[in-house]
Amino acid sequence: MRWVESGDVRLALFEEGDPDRPTIVLLHGYPDTHRVWDEVAALLRDRFHVVRYDVRGAGRSSAPRDRRAYDFDHLIADLGAVLDAVGKSRVHLVGHDWGSLQGWEAVAREGIRDRVASFTSLGGPGLRQMRHFMRHGRRRDVAAQRMRSWYIGAFLLPALPELAWGSVMPRIVTRALLGEGVTPRPGHPAPTLAEDGRNGLWLYRRNMAATLGDPGLDPSVSDVPVQIIEATRDRFVTPALPASFDRWVSGLWRRRLAAGHWAHRSRPGAVAGMIAEFACHVEGARAGTALRRARVGGGRRTFGGRLVVVTGAGSGIGLATARAFAAHGAEVVCADIDLAAARRAAETIGKDFGGTAHAVRVDVADTEEMENFSRNIIAQYGVPDIVVNNAGIAVVGSFLDHTVDDWRRTVDINLWGVVHGCRLFAAAMVERGQGGHIVNIASLAAFAPSRLLPAYSASKAAVKMLSDCLRAELAGHDIGVSAICPGFVSTAIARNAMYTGADLHDDAVRGLARRGYPPERVAAHVLRAVHRNQAVVPVNLEGKIGYALSRISPRAMRGLARLTGTTSVSRNRG
Repeated sequence: MRWVESGDVRLALFEEGDPDRPTIVLLHGYPDTHRVWDEVAALLRDRFHVVRYDVRGAGRSSAPRDRRAYDFDHLIADLGAVLDAVGKSRVHLVGHDWGSLQGWEAVAREGIRDRVASFTSLGGPGLRQMRHFMRHGRRRDVAAQRMRSWYIGAFLLPALPELAWGSVMPRIVTRALLGEGVTPRPGHPAPTLAEDGRNGLWLYRRNMAATLGDPGLDPSVSDVPVQIIEATRDRFVTPALPASFDRWVSGLWRRRLAAGHWAHRSRPGAVAGMIAEFACHVEGARAGTALRRARVGGGRRTFGGRLVVVTGAGSGIGLATARAFAAHGAEVVCADIDLAAARRAAETIGKDFGGTAHAVRVDVADTEEMENFSRNIIAQYGVPDIVVNNAGIAVVGSFLDHTVDDWRRTVDINLWGVVHGCRLFAAAMVERGQGGHIVNIASLAAFAPSRLLPAYSASKAAVKMLSDCLRAELAGHDIGVSAICPGFVSTAIARNAMYTGADLHDDAVRGLARRGYPPERVAAHVLRAVHRNQAVVPVNLEGKIGYALSRISPRAMRGLARLTGTTSVSRNRG
């Protein structure tokens, strides 16, 4: 530790690692000290020169005599003094909470901006950009952010916040940490927490009104590459706020992490990895798959930068879903047991949307093939953000006409195919720790019994229940699970189905053709389910009526099953 003079304050400066390596400066938030970065710094110091300091009024640094000296002018001057002390012309700046606010201000100011090679923001918005969001954002988004920012108004009150820091606030901070699964340890919270909390109130009192109320401040950030790490469970920042910054930053990367406000304490490995990868890329290293997808371009679409895997993507709902995700900016893996069909799907995506699509053959019923498939996808393209388990078949006929092989093949594809897709990719999503979404295509048959589809209906009911169970388990990892339950859809499933007993083929094909419900409309429901994280999505009129009736009167559904005719043979997809 050494001291750095900045005006009338002394800043406690801490350095680790080889000074000849690229320098990373870690700025802490309120009411933390530099010790909040201990775990991350330990993971970075072998590859970088790591610099930390306690901001004025926090930890071992002294407080200014004049409380007005907590404004951005003085904070940025402190940063400049630190950079002078370490003798670096350019550094990679990383900020959390108020440290992030300082970082955003630094990259907006002449003089200091030229000394920042890159900036990584974690859990702290830029006030210049936030001003525009609060004035011009959607009312619902702005209202949600105001609710999460309630504490700011409390901190601006006279005297009461100081009294709170002398009594209940230290315990509240500790409980908040424990609520995120972060165990307090020596150094965090700091022994100076109460005093740091009182001093740091002036960060809010000196900067919030001054910055948010100044229409002349330019929110644009040019020339400095910026990485936003969005902690998806941060109780203080809504997703809409950092999403609105795209328009202001010329070089922006956005990444998600399933963690709370203190992500650098709860997920230090993931945070350190993102910081290191970004800094190395700015220094000239080739970007990895995840970082390349995180790059935000002009007019980024809803699923831009996402990797989506769709099984059964060669035709029907699978093809329509793959195309819909590609049209909204996603990179898509089109998987199908028919490699030629998968290749046609990928080629049309590239031709029609200019998107990136890959064709892969896989038999979802084959355990070994699915294990190899998932390993190869992750190795070549990265962990998928969205997986759509769509591949399926239908066997049409009475239960007494179904053979054991009919049952085995139906369950192997319709149920085990979904189990394999969920099991293999969900594990990778959890390990990555950045959330994700799994979509399982079920059917109206999942809750509407039919005398002509016993194996199909049983397998689809199992898919729906599996989805409900998995949704409960994965919610804590920010991984959503949706069961899509279409009614009659005009696909090739009736033509490709296996029929037992009476010849029902022609009637089934004609029935679905007359229904005239295209798979593209099901695909729209799939995208909406992912965007809104919906659990069960009945699709089209008969799907919605069947789902409602199954909940209101299961007996009526059993009665309707006796009347099932040949138009009931196929529920959802090809």
